[in-house]
Amino acid sequence: MIDSNNALFALWAPDAQRVDVEFNAGRHRPLQAQADGWFVGELPCKAGERYRYRIDGALTVADPASRYQPEGVHGPSALVDRTAYHWQQPHWQGRPWHQAVIYELHVGLCGGYAGVMERLPALAELGITAIELMPIGQFPGTRNWGYDGVLPFAPQHSYGTPEQLCELVDQAHGHGLMVLLDVVYNHFGPDGNYLGQYASGFFREDRQTPWGAAIDFRRRQVRDFFIENALMWLQDYRFDGLRLDAVHAIDDPDFVAELAHRVRDEIAPGRQVWLTLENEHNQAHLLEQGFDAQWNDDGHNALHVLLTGEREAYYADYSESTLDKLARCLSQGFVFQGQPDRNGRPRGEPSAHLPPTAFVLFLQNHDQIGNRAFGERLNQLCPPQALRAATTLLLLAPMIPLLFMGDEWGCEQPFVFFTDHHAELADAVREGRRAEFAGFSAFADAVSRARIADPNAIDTFNASRPLAPQAQQQPWQLFYRQLLALRERHIVPQLPGIRALGAQVLGPQALSARWQLRNGGELRIDLNLGPTAAAVELPASGARLFSCSQVSIGSQELPPYSALVSLTSIPCAEPAHD
Repeated sequence: MIDSNNALFALWAPDAQRVDVEFNAGRHRPLQAQADGWFVGELPCKAGERYRYRIDGALTVADPASRYQPEGVHGPSALVDRTAYHWQQPHWQGRPWHQAVIYELHVGLCGGYAGVMERLPALAELGITAIELMPIGQFPGTRNWGYDGVLPFAPQHSYGTPEQLCELVDQAHGHGLMVLLDVVYNHFGPDGNYLGQYASGFFREDRQTPWGAAIDFRRRQVRDFFIENALMWLQDYRFDGLRLDAVHAIDDPDFVAELAHRVRDEIAPGRQVWLTLENEHNQAHLLEQGFDAQWNDDGHNALHVLLTGEREAYYADYSESTLDKLARCLSQGFVFQGQPDRNGRPRGEPSAHLPPTAFVLFLQNHDQIGNRAFGERLNQLCPPQALRAATTLLLLAPMIPLLFMGDEWGCEQPFVFFTDHHAELADAVREGRRAEFAGFSAFADAVSRARIADPNAIDTFNASRPLAPQAQQQPWQLFYRQLLALRERHIVPQLPGIRALGAQVLGPQALSARWQLRNGGELRIDLNLGPTAAAVELPASGARLFSCSQVSIGSQELPPYSALVSLTSIPCAEPAHD
């Protein structure tokens, strides 16, 4: 809005001859046609008023840049006063990236913005320093992972109001927590997107994606649409960073770099804002062009094969020489740096020159749990001692660790794929979901695939709610709290300038990795994810040690399912055992 009595309306509709704004009160006003397909007008109205655009007197649509959809994607848009919320933490400037311990969560499963706010004190006390929200751009219905969004400027109405979202970010900052947001700029969802009917130039039919025609990032109007969206989240809602979903599906990598540069240019001096990527192409050069880190699926996949023995589908790329691949990940970042994948296609770029903090490491996330047929978590797929050892690596290695909601107490509820589609679209999504698993031997026939839950059933959504931890799960919470306290005290201060010294395979499921700290000392992690001991020359007695299992100092064996972390400072600190 321009002020409390007027708002500027603008719609790019190059295929239209006339555009009117229709208000709920029954009045309508025409917009003026301008160059390059724009229709613009400053009109009298109040915050909270609802409106639609009428195209050529026939098609009525929500504003594609709507700031709020109180009745969903097919309802009217509502005018929002972006200055109405009074910030309680106006001087928050963010936190350094190397301090990040990220906790990914789904707002809907946590009870909306209000439910997430209730969890903030416990997350801060645990040692989390950043929460990352799965996408919240308006999607059809009331429940969805968020990747079916069609109105990316409007926070999902079923989670709460825009003011409540501001309050969530504000309260998180009060607890010292950064707030990151997952955004989707590679496609729109299948229900509620009408852009193609009045702005066909938004898409290019000569390039197809899994979601239909590709977005045409060659056009200035299209680029600005998404860049302005990124700036809105960072400036109006004060998010501390964005994670760009699946940028390998964006056909114009130059747009990705431009977005990062625009963000860096327009964010106020002094604010610490962080940009991360999901990118199957492992394009290391983007991490030198304004992006701070990439989710490292390579590290997850290698660890998952070692922990579970699963080797089908994309895990086949990690089924051979798995320890060597994990060693490359820990010492160089990506596993695939130009090597051919299982289909013979070269993938990735050299990454050894990048700092460890350029990689976000995780044992689980929404994809890796939710894209399983039944959404099982690792604590249901591998020995608990092995999971403790892998968690030690995750939380004490110098990469940026990411947890998924419930990891910290060994959550037993699944996280499965859910949507809220109806009629023919619901049928297509259900059958498409089941068809995804045809390549797995356990789901080779239709009868087996029919056991996979219907994404649109309300029970599928409810089954994915992470219930509060039980008394028997407290040891997991204590374990996470201990590891994160060790990370904050001993690892985080040494991360700026840290560099890898290499990794050595010790046995079929064991390795040793080393990093040089900023003070000249050394961080070393010896990891054994197998059921038999591995021969190893243990660190000198002067090192500060932590182990998730019983390791006898002076022994030359690393026990089964164990991780030993040693920290040698220069000058050497007095020996201690934490």
